[in-house]
Amino acid sequence: MAHSNAMPSPVALPGVSKIVAVGSGKGGVGKTTVAVNLAIALSKLGKRVGLIDADVYGPNVPLMMGSSQQPRVGPGNLIIPNDTHGIKTISIGYISPGDKPLVMRGPMLHQIIRQFLQQVEWGELDYLIIDLPPGTGDVVISLVQTVPLTGAVVVSTPSDVSLEDARKALEMFAQVNVEVLGIVENMSHFTCPHCHEQIDIFSKGGAERTAKQFNVPFLGSIELVPAIREGGDRGIPVALAGPKSPQAAEFYAIADKVMERAEAAAAAATDVIEIQ
Repeated sequence: MAHSNAMPSPVALPGVSKIVAVGSGKGGVGKTTVAVNLAIALSKLGKRVGLIDADVYGPNVPLMMGSSQQPRVGPGNLIIPNDTHGIKTISIGYISPGDKPLVMRGPMLHQIIRQFLQQVEWGELDYLIIDLPPGTGDVVISLVQTVPLTGAVVVSTPSDVSLEDARKALEMFAQVNVEVLGIVENMSHFTCPHCHEQIDIFSKGGAERTAKQFNVPFLGSIELVPAIREGGDRGIPVALAGPKSPQAAEFYAIADKVMERAEAAAAAATDVIEIQ
């Protein structure tokens, strides 16, 4: 009998309306900061939100969310996600805390991703945000084989080095047929507290130019401000301060654009299914 080499078909998560992955071509660009503050902004805008920390090698979501409680196991052997700041959250950092590194290969990664998606009691969610590991590795393949992604957000700094890898992330999502909802330029500039002039530490505008080059939306620029780093370190992300906070306003503007794009992508996917 011939064996089929077809990839597994993704299966929708019951009760979860939209799944958005947040990725980057390289580490150190603030991808998790964007994912966490995006999730909180969506929640503050009235959406029911879950957050998966799929960066199994560097799970920073527990620190940034200010939560270290180990999840409970509920009825049906389902994991009960932590509820922090109104967000349902799961991370390998809750299960294996501390500084001990996780050493695992592709099949183990695939198993963890499937477990986080299918064996967690997510309930009814408008958005499930997935913080991907940097790069273009196994986790993204596991995701697209397991669930239908509504779309992806790519995070980059404006530097040429970061943008070179961001372009690889854009190409990766294109190859696995995941729509890119847009690009975020993080650490776009720094405003000197003394002279109040803008300093382009990592250059500026590169992500917007890359968005135009790849014909994908530019979602916005996030300034390099100490309050964003401090909020992440203390487990009190700046988005908790609401859309009127100067440090959080851009995250809310980005959340509005993500919602608009995700709604359009979800509607288009529904139309395709009905036609078929």
